[in-house]
Amino acid sequence: MNIMVVGVGGQGTLLTSRIIGKTALNAGWDVKLSEVHGMAQRGGSVVTFVRYGKKVYEPVCEEGSVDVLISFERLEAQRYAHFLKKDGIMIVNDTRIDPMTVVIGACQYPNGILEALSSEHKVYTINGGEIAKSLGNSKVLNSVVLGLAAKHIGFTKEEWLEVLQATVPQKTIEINTRAFEKGYEVE
Repeated sequence: MNIMVVGVGGQGTLLTSRIIGKTALNAGWDVKLSEVHGMAQRGGSVVTFVRYGKKVYEPVCEEGSVDVLISFERLEAQRYAHFLKKDGIMIVNDTRIDPMTVVIGACQYPNGILEALSSEHKVYTINGGEIAKSLGNSKVLNSVVLGLAAKHIGFTKEEWLEVLQATVPQKTIEINTRAFEKGYEVE
């Protein structure tokens, strides 16, 4: 199974990939993780790969080989859509974060991203930011999005929650659990 998690620095991309990797590892699979930080500290793109199977030799996925692409931002989903295989799926957090080129006026944020992606791929969207805010903590949007993605990756809800609760900071276990469950409920 090849999973790609993309987002903007600070959205929880790295934590999410670690939770996915630990869940697969706990289920007995060989797991490889790879992280590409880029300009993450300045709001830039962050890309992680999680690969698991009987035996995994390389941590990075090739273009056209990703089963599940999880994106915490629309433009990041568009930027990395070419990694998705023909029958792969995308989980996209329906939010807009302007990259620096848009902020300084050098480019415009494209319109119709989700529509374009949906015309070529199986796309599930979620407004993780709004759900996280409704729970009282916008920082748990990654757990919301992971909740939806978990239904398409496999493993039981209990297996996911066990790893999530063992991985997030102790003081945030309850809010991250609620966030994951909210995402898991989304169709």
